Amino acid sequence: MSKSSFPSLAGLGNQLALAAIIGMLSYAFVDQIYFGELPCPLCLMQRMGFVIIGFALVLNIRCGAYSAHYGWGIIGGLVGMTVSLRQVLLHILPGDKGFGTTFLELHFYTWAFVGYVGLIAGLAILLMLPNREVRSRSLLANLLVILFIILVFANLASTLLECGLGPCADDPVKYEGWLWLRSRFGF
Repeated sequence: MSKSSFPSLAGLGNQLALAAIIGMLSYAFVDQIYFGELPCPLCLMQRMGFVIIGFALVLNIRCGAYSAHYGWGIIGGLVGMTVSLRQVLLHILPGDKGFGTTFLELHFYTWAFVGYVGLIAGLAILLMLPNREVRSRSLLANLLVILFIILVFANLASTLLECGLGPCADDPVKYEGWLWLRSRFGF
């Protein structure tokens, strides 16, 4: 194999970061669907932050690395990190059990904060790499992009089913949008 058939370090970094985002969004989505843990409005906003970073990475993989793409990713990370830190601070008082289940004894919003810190640091490092040829049409890159797009649409559909067209419940226990659809169209 020639050296040019391997992705650059920046290309590999973008693909690994997108795989990490796919993993986080998938785990949250499986927790929502399989375990019935409906996401709160702050949780949904944290997912949006990951989606913004993911779109920035998809742009890098498909169109090439531009500082604007990394900038959008960093902004998405800062917004998501701020939202997750707010949720951490809401549940920091002694005796507060937090919102939702835990993974390795930390709540998802705490893991989201850790993930955002890592992704922002990773994006900053990728931005500084000299070889920024990250455009890829490899099977792995195509699979990552397709999985990410499917996850975005699945999360969008589940959010519409959970919240409908209005505001989401602070402590959701049922799919309000689904109930609205059933009442209007008799599903």
